[in-house]
Amino acid sequence: MGKPISVQKRVVVAASIAALTALSGVSVGPYSVPGIGMIPSAHAAEGDGGSGSGGTGKGQHGSTGDHGTTHGSGKGKKDVMMKGQGGPGEDSDRPIWAGVKGGKAGAGSQPSGAGTKKSDLYADLWVILRDENGVPILNAAGQVQPVDSKGNLIPLDAEGNPIDATLVQTVEFSRLSVARAPTKVLDHALNEAITAITAPGAVVTLDVAGRIVVNGSVIDSPLENLALYKAVLTNTLPDNVKALLPANLSAASLLAGAADKTGTLSVDTVVYLNSILGINQVTNGVTTSYYDFSAEKYDRTATYENSTVTVLVKQTDGSYLPTPVNIYDAVFSGSAWVDPSPTGGVDDFAAKANDALRVIEFVHDSAAP
Repeated sequence: MGKPISVQKRVVVAASIAALTALSGVSVGPYSVPGIGMIPSAHAAEGDGGSGSGGTGKGQHGSTGDHGTTHGSGKGKKDVMMKGQGGPGEDSDRPIWAGVKGGKAGAGSQPSGAGTKKSDLYADLWVILRDENGVPILNAAGQVQPVDSKGNLIPLDAEGNPIDATLVQTVEFSRLSVARAPTKVLDHALNEAITAITAPGAVVTLDVAGRIVVNGSVIDSPLENLALYKAVLTNTLPDNVKALLPANLSAASLLAGAADKTGTLSVDTVVYLNSILGINQVTNGVTTSYYDFSAEKYDRTATYENSTVTVLVKQTDGSYLPTPVNIYDAVFSGSAWVDPSPTGGVDDFAAKANDALRVIEFVHDSAAP
């Protein structure tokens, strides 16, 4: 095999191919670099986020367990890739109350009492190329760049539409689609969680996946975890509640607690969900600034190598015996997560959340009573 391409060269190659693709309107070969995945991210009408100017870019497969990155360059201008998605009867994440097919922002009619303008964010959620903070990386024509399942850039026409729409990846939210419900739904769930945490004599700890445990019982309600996730990232938890929470509580684990146990959490999920929840700043359906993940740095080995959980292990006689097992070995086969970005970022956060989700699934399926 040839000598691996350096990160710097990957950046140059990626940027050059992206520019040529945009200018010519045809594919300039597959956009993939050996040893690097893509951080696909999906969102509707995102752009002009300030932090999207210049810098390196990444992409990540929405369907994989681990999170690799590819590099490119671009400026965060208006996202023009999202199209309207139909209502009931169509293959869509959108709840029935979101309305019928909308315009270029995919907006259906907003339900009464929705609180925030979440209807402006409904659309087909495409996996696209993003930078280390989740900001879209645009081509030379100022268009977002969708990627296929192998991490290749999908050729676009002059208006920024995929020439072959069958190659586009869409992001499914499944259980996390509740983020699109009226604001009062999460407000109620947050109050429920806070009531448990602040109850007189409550002992608050974390389980092996980082979820909140009150008096030995895990807060496993998806709604409550999602509400806590939003409150932590927006720094809106009351001081008396924050004082009761463990110092090592991570929003990534809260997100894992809100998701489907058998699903996958990717950068796509994180960035678009943050826009729906108002963690990212959204103005008139356009994401104008993004949550700053630059301080995120994840190390799977350090997080789980000394973590154990008691599970039921089948014995030779066919019976099952509660047995302590090491999480790092049982869930991750002793495999470290290779961080593709030296300075951290949204890929670190997504990897941490996805790993926590895998631990939750393992504990759910195997833990002893």
